[in-house]
Amino acid sequence: MAPGGYAWWYLDALSDDQRHALVVIAFIGSVFSPYYAGARARQGGRTDPQQHVAINVALYRTDGGPGARWAMTERGSGALQRCAHTLAIGPSQWHWDGSALVLQLDERCVPLPRRLRGTLRLHPQALGSPAPLALDRAGVHQWWPIAPCARVEVDLIDPAWRWQGNGYLDSNRGEVPLEASFSDWQWARAALADGRSAVVYDAAELGNAVLRHIALQFDARGGGQPFEAPALQPLPASGWRVPRSQRSEHGHAPMLLHTLEDTPFYARSLVQAHWLGQPVLAMHESLRLDRFRQPLVRAMLPFRMPRRA
Repeated sequence: MAPGGYAWWYLDALSDDQRHALVVIAFIGSVFSPYYAGARARQGGRTDPQQHVAINVALYRTDGGPGARWAMTERGSGALQRCAHTLAIGPSQWHWDGSALVLQLDERCVPLPRRLRGTLRLHPQALGSPAPLALDRAGVHQWWPIAPCARVEVDLIDPAWRWQGNGYLDSNRGEVPLEASFSDWQWARAALADGRSAVVYDAAELGNAVLRHIALQFDARGGGQPFEAPALQPLPASGWRVPRSQRSEHGHAPMLLHTLEDTPFYARSLVQAHWLGQPVLAMHESLRLDRFRQPLVRAMLPFRMPRRA
């Protein structure tokens, strides 16, 4: 991995009753870390990504019930272990057992120091593209949809959550920081009623007026097929005034159902839209990297992501 670069593995899931959702991200070169950004500034960008690793876990309740949690502790390279089938960061690990991706989680939450422990299992139902896809003209940022169609089993001890739902797994990696190449992006993924899934990426590069657009659908055969995505339509801005938009077919205005995460530079939401001739419930994210570059925003981040190295 290039000095100053990054890699992450992203898993999300939505319960069948739509009352629970979760996101887990394993970072090497934590892209939104104020500590990593500061180290790059001091070292002229020649910072080892393995000195800034973290597992972020976010648990959500769409019905207002108990159990919502947030954990993200950044650690140094001594907390990182990697081999062909396992990625461990601190006390948590991701492991491929031959048929499922098993996540053993043991994290401390912030701001309230509660435990977050238990097991997730992701069972791929279809594999994604055979190779990563470039997100920028230079090809230094890549996205790899690994298991865009999946089922997830949740068995947590703390909080006591047990449920199943549709899931998704992908990976991103880059040779330079995100904010060096992009101003903002919108991303969404949704499970379709017939077992397929679809993903839409809209990334705005710095200095490029043309939006980088990717729209892929996946079925049991895997591989990913492009589809003609509908036009972008506006959504209400987040509480921090992060602009949001979603693609949805003509005559079907997208509807914001839940804001799951609301920060000065990032919003995660559940959005109802219409893709490929059918209604979908999409996991959606909006990212404003011009906001992330601001010193005041970076100064706020240690309260959500402490470092223990």
